[in-house]
Amino acid sequence: MADDDKKDDQELSEDEKLAAEWEAAMEEAEDAGADRDDEWAAAMAEAEAEQPRDDVRPAPMEEFGDSPAGGGNTPDLDVILDIPVTISMEVGNTQIPIRNLLQLNQGSVIELDRLAGEPLDVLVNGTLIAHGEVVMVNEKFGIRLTDVISPSERIKRLQK
Repeated sequence: MADDDKKDDQELSEDEKLAAEWEAAMEEAEDAGADRDDEWAAAMAEAEAEQPRDDVRPAPMEEFGDSPAGGGNTPDLDVILDIPVTISMEVGNTQIPIRNLLQLNQGSVIELDRLAGEPLDVLVNGTLIAHGEVVMVNEKFGIRLTDVISPSERIKRLQK
């Protein structure tokens, strides 16, 4: 019998040996995972029994009013004033199939969903905060804000 095992080992390719090792490891991991899942389920059930879900309430979000700074109940924004954010301008957008995307090359034109002369969207970290128009500032592009969304409206958009 031992001679048969030796022959089988010699006849197995390296890939087959590796596959057998992986299979054994996966079976071992499944056995350990089942125990871990049972422990996790028991811990979750215990936690739910100790603290009913009815007590969970969303944290209140401060409402930013349109009142000027220094007025009454305004939150202290000094703690976040130095945090960098990404500001971007969106000329427009469109959707095209990947087939057409792969065919694009230098000189290709993509039609956008905006009309020429329409204001651009000004986004901060992907959230719309204003609309504006392109201007030149010292031989560089800039944007003149034409309509700024109020802080309370921005907070409402974030909550959606």
